[in-house]
Amino acid sequence: MPDTVAGVMPPLEFIAPDFDPKSLWLVQQLFPLLIRQRTAIRQIEANNVETLVDLYRQFQSGKIRLLLAFRHPSADDPFALCQLLWRQVPQMARQQGQPLPQPSHVHFIYDRGIPLWAGKWISWVYPRLGGTPIHRGKLDLVGLRSARELFVNGRFPMMAAPEGATNGHSEVISPLEPGISQLSFWCVEDLLKAKRPEQVIVLPIGVQYQYLTPPWAEIRKILTQLEADAGLTLEVAEWAADPREAMLYKRLYRLGEYLLSVMETYYTRFFHKTLPPVELPAAIATPDAPVIPSEVFATRLNALLDAALQVAEEFFGLPAKGSVIDRCRRLEQAAWNYIYRDDLNLETISPLERGLADRLAAEADLRVWHMRLVESFVAVTGKYVQEKASAERFAETTLLIWDMLSRIKGENPANRPRLGPQRCLVTVGEPISVSDRWATYSGGRKNAKQAVETLTQDLQTALQQMIIAD
Repeated sequence: MPDTVAGVMPPLEFIAPDFDPKSLWLVQQLFPLLIRQRTAIRQIEANNVETLVDLYRQFQSGKIRLLLAFRHPSADDPFALCQLLWRQVPQMARQQGQPLPQPSHVHFIYDRGIPLWAGKWISWVYPRLGGTPIHRGKLDLVGLRSARELFVNGRFPMMAAPEGATNGHSEVISPLEPGISQLSFWCVEDLLKAKRPEQVIVLPIGVQYQYLTPPWAEIRKILTQLEADAGLTLEVAEWAADPREAMLYKRLYRLGEYLLSVMETYYTRFFHKTLPPVELPAAIATPDAPVIPSEVFATRLNALLDAALQVAEEFFGLPAKGSVIDRCRRLEQAAWNYIYRDDLNLETISPLERGLADRLAAEADLRVWHMRLVESFVAVTGKYVQEKASAERFAETTLLIWDMLSRIKGENPANRPRLGPQRCLVTVGEPISVSDRWATYSGGRKNAKQAVETLTQDLQTALQQMIIAD
């Protein structure tokens, strides 16, 4: 979403999928250039591709309907998945002596908000590649009907991210949203009603990033910049060049704790929020001082995130209930309801009405900014780097702080720096039969809810098990 909104806008219309083979061919031709210019990915390694090839054969022969449920740690994930589908799957099929009919492609579900921050060109490209949008923060009946129709009758398998959004962590999976599981059971239901024999399969796909060369120098450079932005330069000048990872961890943790203290003051002083008392010193004065326990850090961070969400929720009149992710989704939709108005005819309203609507849209945009800060930290625990001080975890945490400071400074976090060339590891998991679970799902409302929860948890477990540890 843009950092600022000039005024009220027309409602966000549904962007109907409109697959165009010529557009797909064009994007495929440009793909090598796009992945090099728009990402740091230089190698893509795929495991267990033969399983996906076999499922494509079954799909194309009318035996199954297939949904690919992928991990979503980064905005670069679609590039790695396109490489898997457009290059590695056909290559594996040829190696097996049974080439697949082309294209090996997917329909996909994407967040309706992506064109708002990624650019209007997305509104043209995504539909022509077979994508269908969904509003994350409300019961989007039009979007759900479109996704449901494509799942049952689409030319290609479906693809979606059950986490719902990126979390910036290759080795931490956010709690999965139940929508993918529910959609899968609806597909079974629709097939049975149509007396069709296909089985419904969900395939988990892991996505993980590693640096080809650990970018320690780049991490130190970014960290020094962040310390300067936070006003900590003088305190760390004498040890900023220390190459030891232990010192780097102290610097990173110290910066995080300092920012936490500043933001606590910000929300208590100016938004009158009451936060739990801090039992340990709020500052780390020297590099030799022990850092505060990660459990204390996590407790303070969670309290701060809750306070930031309350600031936005109070403006929109929303209850502070559900998970952090649920609250973020509701706030996003509430802001859209104030900015993209479907209850006004913007061509005929009076100047008075237009002025009030513009002011309301600007206020909504300012309030949802607090949610954007929270959204970047939903997976932060305070222990991620401490548990394994790898370059990847240092980089991911440092870049999340960079995102936060960019938002505070009014800059675009989408312009985050690239620390070095990366390898993307794509792991094809084992298929999960949703059809085999239909008997449980169809046993009443309580059983249906339990079946959805169980499938969601099984999918979460499968994705977690695909994380490759060093």
